[in-house]
Amino acid sequence: MRRKPRLVTPVDRGRGRSRHGRGGRSSVTGPELAPIITRAEAFDRIVGDSAHYLLGLWPDELAGVVFQVADMPSDPTLPDEMPRWRVDRDTRRVTVFRIPVERVNRSPEKDDLDRRIIIETAVFRAVGELIGKDPWDLAPDRYRHW
Repeated sequence: MRRKPRLVTPVDRGRGRSRHGRGGRSSVTGPELAPIITRAEAFDRIVGDSAHYLLGLWPDELAGVVFQVADMPSDPTLPDEMPRWRVDRDTRRVTVFRIPVERVNRSPEKDDLDRRIIIETAVFRAVGELIGKDPWDLAPDRYRHW
């Protein structure tokens, strides 16, 4: 006997849900606070901001380059050390691995600025590897304000 396929419709569980007769649920942060941004979302933003900045500086060299973020490398033939990025020149793709890059800044005295610098450094080094330039030469005027 064959079962009849069930029609599955998506349900928006966040709106209008009454839990134990208490009415609808609101966000955890409430209307006064900004929504919570996860570490992965913050990482994606920093990689995107860095990529956008470099695309503005090197439009010809980075034309058609795709930047992406992955949690971990999936290659079974990894070297002894964990790679923090992968550059594929054939497909013009730069992949930054979130978890290995985040592991660099596990020190408790590091703040958000330190985390941002570590993530930007990974993007700069990956792009430098892709176009054959030293990462410090990619944006030479960026750090001259010191």
